[in-house]
Amino acid sequence: MKKEDVKISSMDSVPNRPYKDWKAGNIQAAIWKNKKNMEDGSEIEFKTVSLTRSYKKPGEDLWRHDVLNLRRNDIQKVMVVLQKAQEEVLLSEKKDEGD
Repeated sequence: MKKEDVKISSMDSVPNRPYKDWKAGNIQAAIWKNKKNMEDGSEIEFKTVSLTRSYKKPGEDLWRHDVLNLRRNDIQKVMVVLQKAQEEVLLSEKKDEGD
C-alpha cells in the first residue's frame, strides 16, 4: 500500500471539532474522531488525541500553540515518560532544597 493511497478525513463535512476535550490552564487534551479510506475501498474509524500548549511570547499579542498528535498506542508511553520526568524534577528539587 502506497502512502498516497490512504486518505484521512474528518467524520463530518463541517469543520472538524473534538469529540471530547479537557483543559487545565494553558494545556488542552482533545479526542478526535477520524475516518480512513483503505486500499480495498473499505472505511475504518479511529480516534486520535491531541495535546496542546497555548502561550504568548513576551511583547506579542498573538497566541501560539504547540500541538502533539497521538495515536492510541502512544498515550500510555507518553504517560510513562511524563511520570518519570515529573519524578525526576520533584525529587531533584527536594535534594536542592536540602543543601
